[in-house]
Amino acid sequence: MTDVIYEMSSKKLGMTTVQEAGQLKGVISDGDLRRLLEREGGAALSRSAGEAMNAKPRTIGAEELAARALTILEERKITSLIVVGADDRVEGVLHLHDLWGVELI
Repeated sequence: MTDVIYEMSSKKLGMTTVQEAGQLKGVISDGDLRRLLEREGGAALSRSAGEAMNAKPRTIGAEELAARALTILEERKITSLIVVGADDRVEGVLHLHDLWGVELI
């Protein structure tokens, strides 16, 4: 879990992906981590990423329009979407702030 915290902090996205051979397996958000710590206290730090992750994260295909991404973010009240290509390969993360930069909002 310390690796997860380091990754979330260094990328400054408030989340990180869990991947195996480039394929998306799940996501851990700062909210997921806070809830885990509230439930388990310090014992949460001994959990693996696989045990703590959301195995069904919101994603968007790499070919989708930014307007579609904005709709998903607003409907789900989330700030990040994982961009996936063929075979659920992670291509990146789209953050709500990215869309502000292209003036969709």
